Amino acid sequence: MIYKGHKRSVQAKKHILASFLIKGMSLLIGFLMVPLTIEYVQKEQYGIWLTLYSIVAWFSFFDIGLGHGLRNKLAVAFANKDMEKARIFVSSTYAILGVIFLVVLLLFFLVQPLLDWQAILNTDTVDADQLRLIALATFSFFCINFVLKLIYSIYLADQRPANSGFYNLLSNLTALVIVFVLTQTTQGSLLYLALALGLCPLVILTISSIYMFRGRYRSISPSFRHISIPQFKELMNLGVRFFIIQISAIVIFSTDNIIIAQVLGPAEVPAYAVAHKYFGLITAAFAIVSVPFWSAYTEAYVNKDMDWIYSTNKKLIKIWAALVALSAVMLTISPTFYHIWVPEIEVPFVLSILICLYVNILAWGNIFVVFINGVGKIKLQMILGSIGAIINIPLSYFFASGLELGSSGVIIASIICIAYGPLIAPIQFKKITSGAARGIWNQ
Repeated sequence: MIYKGHKRSVQAKKHILASFLIKGMSLLIGFLMVPLTIEYVQKEQYGIWLTLYSIVAWFSFFDIGLGHGLRNKLAVAFANKDMEKARIFVSSTYAILGVIFLVVLLLFFLVQPLLDWQAILNTDTVDADQLRLIALATFSFFCINFVLKLIYSIYLADQRPANSGFYNLLSNLTALVIVFVLTQTTQGSLLYLALALGLCPLVILTISSIYMFRGRYRSISPSFRHISIPQFKELMNLGVRFFIIQISAIVIFSTDNIIIAQVLGPAEVPAYAVAHKYFGLITAAFAIVSVPFWSAYTEAYVNKDMDWIYSTNKKLIKIWAALVALSAVMLTISPTFYHIWVPEIEVPFVLSILICLYVNILAWGNIFVVFINGVGKIKLQMILGSIGAIINIPLSYFFASGLELGSSGVIIASIICIAYGPLIAPIQFKKITSGAARGIWNQ
């Protein structure tokens, strides 16, 4: 079965299978990491860490969409076998992203002494000076790792998502081992936790980049003489749209922990995070299946292979239906699972129902969004995503505090704000593939 079908499909199936194995191990490590981390730094400090990292993750928007822009442009260059242009795209992206995050990091070092981290994180259980040091360490590692993660965009453009999954697995496994050692040798320290979780991916990403640019990707390895301003402008035209979509996604997906911490207190964050992580298995499973098709769709669209596009879309819908059934089983057994996994955290069943619904709605939209992203027709997504981002925070506060729905209100707001994917993206998919897309539908 794996080796039957179009070459593009065979490549995707091999990497999907490998990704399931790799992701399965990564998820297992992730599940082990939660109770281990809570044991090390206790429940409230774990909530502080989750909230802090959510804040830091906001700064990912400073890549201006260049990672996704590189992925699409590189996929087209690979489809046309133009390695010279591919190397220019790679070199230009590394150069500008490196400069951007160096400036951002320097600005953060200048501004952070003025920030009251205890007020931002709504806690007084951790010393202010220690919180400032933890924030500095977390942000520094984040900036460096974000640039190094460009190697993942290259893997994805080359339709090799299992490669990025493998190096993520190594990073997560290393972090698990280090945190376990910390539990045995030190008293609970958020600073040690931040250093462990930041240093592990830095080392693994550095090794991965050096190995691949001296091997398979030697012909497109970044160099100063291949940096091109005109090609950067070409990347920016697409990248800025992805950039706006990324900002919208960060606001919608990364503010929940912060809103819950502010409205209900940090102690309420772990229950939401635990439920989100549990049902995130559905999101992760569908991402494993759909991610390889982003760049495959790019190649197929360049080659006008609509039959393959339609066939792949139907298969993704069938996989989604199977995951809906699986999520229903997960919902039924969730109270028992939580009790075994993290007995010290009580997760309301209503919250589990809403997060289960949310991940399935999100996955349905992604069936069509992955194609739209692959062909770069993202202006409509950009506009509607921006509207969702604008209303997300006030809507979350209204449902969580005004209507007193708590964490459940936050997830209801998120469901409303992702309407583009499940409602509009299927219509746009049909218009583009049938050749009927006009105006904003085709931009």
